[in-house]
Amino acid sequence: MDNILDSLNKAYEKFVIASAEVLESKESAGGIKASLTDAALENFKEKWELFRVACDQAEEFVESVKQRIGSECLVDEATGLTTGGGSNSGQSVGAATSLPPISAVRLEQMSRAVRWLVLELQRGSGGAAAGSVHSSSSAGFDPRFSEDSTQ
Repeated sequence: MDNILDSLNKAYEKFVIASAEVLESKESAGGIKASLTDAALENFKEKWELFRVACDQAEEFVESVKQRIGSECLVDEATGLTTGGGSNSGQSVGAATSLPPISAVRLEQMSRAVRWLVLELQRGSGGAAAGSVHSSSSAGFDPRFSEDSTQ
């Protein structure tokens, strides 16, 4: 994470410096198009692109962390584990819904299947996805669970 922040910070600093160079070159040229201004603009464009890449990388990292945290919370809730300080919220959730906890492995498998279906639907092959799920649904799941082996 520190590397991502460092690269984002450096890219931002270089971008700001390039912006200042463009303004300075325009001012020194008196508003007339000059080769110095063109060079400063090219440098500015390059630094802008590098800054955008650094921002995209930081955004990807944040999204992956958000997804991982969400998955961990989902697994903790589904398995009845809680990380709250002395709270019995995980146990009370299970008791309130009358659903037994499921295995973390099973939950992860189901989560992958749902993600795969979402991707297939986003690609526009919803009909093909529905047919292919039934043909391969039991192959990827844990055979210890009876609901997996009956499909």
